[in-house]
Amino acid sequence: MPGGLWGRAGRAAWRALAAVALLLLLLAACEGGAPPNSPYGSGAARDNTLYMSFDERSPRYLDPTASYTSPEGAYAYQIYEPLYGYHYLKRPYVLEPRAAAEVVRPYYLDAQGQRLPDEVDPERIARSVYDIPIRKGVRYAPHPAFAKDAQGRYLYHHLSARELGDKRSPWQFEQRGTRELEAEDFVYALKRQATPRVEAPIFGLFAEHVLGLREYGERIQRENAKLLQGLPESAPDKPFLDFRRWPLEGAQALDRHTLRITLKGKYPQWKYWMATTFLAPVPWEVDLFYAQPGMNEQGLSWNRWPVGTGPFMMTEYEQDRRHVMSRNPNYRGDPYPCEGAQGDRAAGLLADCGKPMPFVDKIVANLIKERVPRKEMFKQGYLDLPEIERADWGVEFLADRDDSDEVAAQFKARGYQFPQDTDPSNWYLGFNMLDPVVGHGRSPEEDLRHRKLRQAISIAVDWEEGYGQIFRNKGGNAAHGPVPPGVFGSREGQPGWHNPVTHRVVDGQLRRRSIEEARQLLAEAGYPQGRDARTGKPLVLSYDFQRVVTPEMKAENDWMVKQFAKLGIQLDVRATDFNQFQEKVLKGKHQIYWWGWFADYPDAENFLFLLYGPNSKSKQAGENTSNYENPEYDRLFKRLQSLDDGPEKQRVMDRMLAIVREDAPWAWGYWPWVGLAFQSWVHNGKPSIVVRDVGRYYRIDAAERAVRQAQWNAPVWWPLGLLLLGGLTIVWTTRRSFQARERATARTTVAGNT
Repeated sequence: MPGGLWGRAGRAAWRALAAVALLLLLLAACEGGAPPNSPYGSGAARDNTLYMSFDERSPRYLDPTASYTSPEGAYAYQIYEPLYGYHYLKRPYVLEPRAAAEVVRPYYLDAQGQRLPDEVDPERIARSVYDIPIRKGVRYAPHPAFAKDAQGRYLYHHLSARELGDKRSPWQFEQRGTRELEAEDFVYALKRQATPRVEAPIFGLFAEHVLGLREYGERIQRENAKLLQGLPESAPDKPFLDFRRWPLEGAQALDRHTLRITLKGKYPQWKYWMATTFLAPVPWEVDLFYAQPGMNEQGLSWNRWPVGTGPFMMTEYEQDRRHVMSRNPNYRGDPYPCEGAQGDRAAGLLADCGKPMPFVDKIVANLIKERVPRKEMFKQGYLDLPEIERADWGVEFLADRDDSDEVAAQFKARGYQFPQDTDPSNWYLGFNMLDPVVGHGRSPEEDLRHRKLRQAISIAVDWEEGYGQIFRNKGGNAAHGPVPPGVFGSREGQPGWHNPVTHRVVDGQLRRRSIEEARQLLAEAGYPQGRDARTGKPLVLSYDFQRVVTPEMKAENDWMVKQFAKLGIQLDVRATDFNQFQEKVLKGKHQIYWWGWFADYPDAENFLFLLYGPNSKSKQAGENTSNYENPEYDRLFKRLQSLDDGPEKQRVMDRMLAIVREDAPWAWGYWPWVGLAFQSWVHNGKPSIVVRDVGRYYRIDAAERAVRQAQWNAPVWWPLGLLLLGGLTIVWTTRRSFQARERATARTTVAGNT
């Protein structure tokens, strides 16, 4: 019957309308809670949590002996506490104590062990001795490695794989403990630099300076071989390598809270190394805990679950997805600084003077693979800062702002903060000197040809164009050597400061040498017009890029391909993620590569050591990724290490610079502009590459964040309102139609009966 049809259709229509109405009510309710597009869920905006992101993959190393790259530093420096750190606000940078009670000056001994005056010829110094008081009352973050029973026996130091079960986190163990920091933990950390079990990138450099460390490393190699005798090389479980068993002359605990480090000769830069995580304490209990059967296979290791005395601890680790660092309940709460650099007070950077840190309870990092989505999440308010370790986000946002009045108006209205500064860092194109085409030659003649090839490429890659004009979102000023401006010894900007291999002065202006000059060098190298003079085959070179090529990265790689094409050279881009890239360079499988360096400390040695022969990446697991070797450079580098800033150090640096400019192991790249990006509710943000433990200084206004997120992401639901109105109109029209038909049928029936 028509009435029955209307009943069924009407009920369906009303159910659909009711669903739309319910959705509208839910959206309206969202205005008082989390926006519907929030990636964190209801109430997250009001938590005292700092939200950031990371790209591609989780960090490869969080072990303090191995961790060195920027993606790793984002976590390592928030969790570990080295002996020293840097004042957060003062510029130039000033060392201050962290785990140490004070920053100490070394005293010097001659070859007979007699004490020398502080001001003495470095040639007379046989030993430099640092007696470092360790801060008392400092305690490690909670961890099952420290847990003991009522009799004082360790609960979890003798686990079998079966007893371990399916545990994959320290937080799955029922009991956790802690203990006080001791001087012996730093002795253990220095000894552990000699480990053959993990990559130790600084062992080679430390072994040159710490008394007895090189010999200690040789002994550890022998002892490790004994422990592993009969085990397959790929065995995931290895017997505990207990460094306490063998003394190291250059590292001693004089008492529970006094550490003595003895160096060979004079090495003024050692004070800076004591501000890196290589000099963070390593408790033997944790090292033993992670060496037990089954631990490595279940992801229970230093690399995922670091243990330190710093303000934060790792509480969630989802590989390649999410990491959460939470407040260390045992942290002492050091005060926010009350002094700073010029302009800091006006910038509001001293408003929290004396307040205990850290300010936030958690730092949450989520994987966002591509740069554009990360920027959009920041603009939506769902990232408090894009990334804690990268200092170029502010530069990129400022480039976006300057390109559009509309974007500039939006940024101003939302109160984004983009503080800028200058800091020692660089990006460059490197050549693997072990490579048979671009590296060291097997004869003087071949070596010269290879050098001319590198020089030709160095001229052709126009950094002024690429990263001064085209890629302004991550650009900077073209470099002419390895030492950045702002560091003693750099002559950048001074008369005669330019690299004569790549530039010349024309009419008083600095100009890159012509592509014709580069082609002439290429022909002299044996590749006229980009072809092998002997075989006629085109020259194809491999470019190892340290990131997966996303759309925004593709433009940069395409530009680099065009730079080589100017010489007729074909460039094969071999892009990998960062962890795979690290494996490749460690094995020496790279040819030409893209790399950068953020200063560990504000001294030229930290950049010049990147080309020091014994610091070779592929031979010694050091940080000389080009595997460059030059006997004169290496000799001068050793001389440099004993010199304080002054005329003699400048002369040595000038000669070293002349050598590497001629050899061209790098196409020198550019000095990047430095700038950070913060939301308006994030306080105390100041750009720095040298200060790495920044997480404890940041304070957030969670109430402001919640309000801003709701405003910026308010649901647009008027289309659903129109849909509801349209539905009501359809129902009303349909109902009238059915009623009209029923009345017409009734009249016809009555008339027929009549």
